Amino acid sequence: AKNEVKVFGKDGSLIKKRVKRLKWEILRGPKKDGYRHFMLKEIHEQPNIIRHVLKRRISRDKNDLYFENINLSEKKISKIERIIIQACGTSWHVGLVGKYLFEKHLRLHTEVDISSEFRYRNPVAGGDTLVMAISQSGETADTLAGIRLAKSKFLQVLSLCNTIESTIARESDGVIYVYAGPEIGVASTKAYTAELLALFLLTINWGILRNSISREKARKMIGELEKIPSALEELLDNQKEIHECAQKFYQTPNFLFLGRSFNYPTALEGALKLKEISYVHAEGYAAGEMKHGPIALVDEKMPVVCIALKDSVYEKMVSNIREVKARNGKVIAVATKGDDQIIKYADHTIFIPPIAEEFSPILAVIPLQLLAYHIAIKRGCHVDQPRNLAKSVTVE
Repeated sequence: AKNEVKVFGKDGSLIKKRVKRLKWEILRGPKKDGYRHFMLKEIHEQPNIIRHVLKRRISRDKNDLYFENINLSEKKISKIERIIIQACGTSWHVGLVGKYLFEKHLRLHTEVDISSEFRYRNPVAGGDTLVMAISQSGETADTLAGIRLAKSKFLQVLSLCNTIESTIARESDGVIYVYAGPEIGVASTKAYTAELLALFLLTINWGILRNSISREKARKMIGELEKIPSALEELLDNQKEIHECAQKFYQTPNFLFLGRSFNYPTALEGALKLKEISYVHAEGYAAGEMKHGPIALVDEKMPVVCIALKDSVYEKMVSNIREVKARNGKVIAVATKGDDQIIKYADHTIFIPPIAEEFSPILAVIPLQLLAYHIAIKRGCHVDQPRNLAKSVTVE
């Protein structure tokens, strides 16, 4: 009717719905604020977004973390024995990082599924299983179908999304909003890092509740997270090497991205960004898999982006780099600031500030976002609206 809305069931009976009022800021259209493209603006927004979320989620004394819409009791959290993360595209890469986090710090068996596969298989899951869905838009068709499959099996569903009161948020038992703000560029940047931050904070919170992370360790981890905004600003202020790489390789038809452990998903994300906005064929691989096929592609024309930080798999990554160089491949290394050894092996080195290994994906991805952007610009591509792509995939 003109002044009211009524909802009826299939049998014609009136269904009472709870009204939620949303605070909605009316905008006169998104603005680039002096940036050439929305994607570049959104890359540069990341430090302030991280600051805002840290301030929102962490208490002043750093003893408590707030997740107001999670709808899981401490007892329920302590009884979770298995997590299934299902997501698509960039959010799937976030889920892969989540697997490393949850297994290392929570000692929780974690599986990560592509939503379009999860929805069509018959997963074996009991009552101690939590299904986690990740979606920037909150409307992704396959991820929504995966939630409905989980609910049909009476499984608890917790979602991460960026859009308040989206369909996925409403249909989940609990939700963690990542608070990245509107993202106009089709290729996700700030929503990706905001999703990562949400999982970092959730890991600390659940680690405390499950007694797998001590209060002292939690405070140290929070201290590491608080370094991220200034580290991101440092990266964004030093793009000379990235510009040089873009200039040298923008006409190259193929790229290979290699990473291990927490930064294997970063390699996948870097390859995806390059494909999405520059239309360059790029593949991301776990570096240990290089000998199982991809090494056949390496020659003097092949740029190989290697994420080789000073972490638990550093020596293994250096070994992979040496193998690439032995076959005349061109190595672009993303390395830890102060690492003089890596310069001996790489053709180009992009340094990032030191950070705890488990949090490094949030820094390591920034050079890859920028590399994809600058290559796309030099190739004359439509950065904000790449061909054939939609911001939210709402159909199968």
